[in-house]
This record gives sequence, C-alpha cells and structure tokens, in this order.
Amino acid sequence: MQSTTGSNVGSNVGSNVGRKGTLPNLPKNPTVDLSDWIEIGKFVGVQGLQGEVRVYPDSDFPQRFLEPGERWILRPQAAQLESIYLEKGRYLDGKGLYVLSLRGVENREQADSLRGAKLMVPIGDRPPLEDGEFHVLDLVGLTVINGYTQETIGTVIGIASAGHDLLEIETQPKTQDTPRKTILVPLVKEFVKPIDLKQKQIELLPIPGLITE
Repeated sequence: MQSTTGSNVGSNVGSNVGRKGTLPNLPKNPTVDLSDWIEIGKFVGVQGLQGEVRVYPDSDFPQRFLEPGERWILRPQAAQLESIYLEKGRYLDGKGLYVLSLRGVENREQADSLRGAKLMVPIGDRPPLEDGEFHVLDLVGLTVINGYTQETIGTVIGIASAGHDLLEIETQPKTQDTPRKTILVPLVKEFVKPIDLKQKQIELLPIPGLITE
C-alpha cells in the first residue's frame, strides 16, 4: 500500500487516491477504461451475518472508507463498473482492514459475492492536500537525476512503503548492453531534494552505495 510520507523532503506524498467518488455526470455503470479510474481497495472477505464486507485498503485516506457516498465496484473479469453506495465504514484494529456497510448488501451471501472485486474511484476525484504534498500519480513518470552531477538516473515507476516511502526508480541503461533495473530510494530529505512538479524531475542526493551500477 502506498503511504503518505512525512515532511522530511519538504513535500508529502499522498496516495494515489482521493476522497469519495462524486464527480458529476458519471454513468451508473460505466464501461471500464482503467486509465480513468483508481483502485482504492479490494474486497477480501465478509464480516458477520448482516452483509458487511472487509476491504483491504490501497489508500491512506480513511475518508475513502468512512464517509458515506457513492463508490464503484469492479468485479473480476467484468467489463463494467457497478455503482454502489457506502453507508458507513469502520477500521478493524489490528487487521489493517476496513469493514464497510453497502446499500443493498444485506446478508452474508451478498457480501461474499463481492470477494475479489476492486473498490474504485474516478482518477480525477482527489482529496485536498496540504501545501507541498503530492499524489503518487504526480510523481510516477518523473525523470530522476543526480543532484550532484545532473546525470539522468532513471524514471519513477511507483512508490513502495517500508517504514519510509521509497521511490521505485527504473534506471536508464548507460550502454545498450546494460539491463534496466529497479532501485529503491528512501523519500527523505537526506536523499531527495524538495520536489518541484513544474520541472518534471526529481533530484537525488545519493551517497556511495545508494545507487549501484
């Protein structure tokens, strides 16, 4: 799960989701074009007998799972999203899961039918962030350069979470015979300069051994 960093780099990274999906003029069952949607969680089980479902979150914004409102479901192998209304939710301490009550899902059988489905929101529906914060999608695709030499290191392909957020960087081969590889760099001020999205690049301050050839 992609988490939200602290302010160590002069910027925070929000996860790749915003708040509840309430954009205007969206069809109730839109045809899937995944470039227009974000997965914020996955249905992994049933809670009790009253139709509650367990969701493993792929978002650090609790309001996605707690605030009532419209969400969308993408079932395995489905060609269309299904609109559904979140009535309430709560965090399940110790499990890292949310328990959701969905309108129209009233018993265990109905809840179990959602197992394996994804909880989705429109890509354009993002939560408000503090000054200097970024969504993961804003960072993916940025060029990464060495802040000392200005040489290109590679491209951001994602954010991994392991205590600190980690930039996932696909390196740029220096020769045709050099394979591409993925490196992980802690997203902290010791290694990353404050990020300016207008420059469409991230400057690293690598120490020996941080980036292996």
